[in-house]
Amino acid sequence: MGKLLEGRVAVVTGAGNGIGRAEAIELARQGAKVVVNDIGTSYDGQGSSHIPADAVVKEITSAGNDAVASYDSVATEEGAENIIQTAMDNFERIDALINNAGLVREPQGIYEFALEDWEILLKTHLFGTFYCTRRAAAFMKKQSYGRIINTASHVGLGWKGFAAYSAAKEGIIGFTRTVARDMAEFGVTCNVIRPIAAWRGTKENIPQVAVNRPEDVSSLVVYLASEQADHINGCVFEVWRGHVGIYTEPPPVQKVLKKEGAWTTEELAQAIPQSLTKGRSREVFAETFHLD
Repeated sequence: MGKLLEGRVAVVTGAGNGIGRAEAIELARQGAKVVVNDIGTSYDGQGSSHIPADAVVKEITSAGNDAVASYDSVATEEGAENIIQTAMDNFERIDALINNAGLVREPQGIYEFALEDWEILLKTHLFGTFYCTRRAAAFMKKQSYGRIINTASHVGLGWKGFAAYSAAKEGIIGFTRTVARDMAEFGVTCNVIRPIAAWRGTKENIPQVAVNRPEDVSSLVVYLASEQADHINGCVFEVWRGHVGIYTEPPPVQKVLKKEGAWTTEELAQAIPQSLTKGRSREVFAETFHLD
């Protein structure tokens, strides 16, 4: 099959470490010219440095492939536009955008969640995905070709103490579904992954993640960024070591209550506990991934 992305240009945000780094390296190995974007911050958004992006660029170019660094932040409109413009200035097109940049903060109950943390998490994950996608989509539309791969998380399904992260990641899923429809007629696809892999913010209380490497995620992303994935659009994948799954679209309704006419409040108060929510309790344990 050869190199899947020969002659293509890809932008990877948050490519200085972890999953983004693995994606950038594999994209380059498959022939893509890569914009390696990273502001060089810590996993919780502290500080900045050119070192992570530069190191990945060096690794790619040392292998005989093309890459340039970008140090702008996805969390601002100007920064995101500069990232995409870096591809245009250096390689004169953009064929694939991998929205991967992100950060986390220590878990907080919603009753004490700091507004600052809420804002920076949504700005980085959700706004950053929007800013970069909007700019890249304009160029892809003119080219009549493009691949957009967004990064969500199983945390979006519900994880105690991570309200902002969950909201941002599930927002990205809905965003992806609509962008896929907006761009389909222009030869552009948009898909999203829920990855599980060890990264610089992994905590010891998530031991399963340690066995999953960033490289276990990058193969799927690079395939989705290729011409061979032209038929795949608006899909939600989960991926970790040895596992690639796809979610049902749209998510199915599990059970339904039916009757002639409208339900009264009293009727629902009696019927729902006996049917729709039978066996459920208010205690939700979603703090650990179960990898089957």
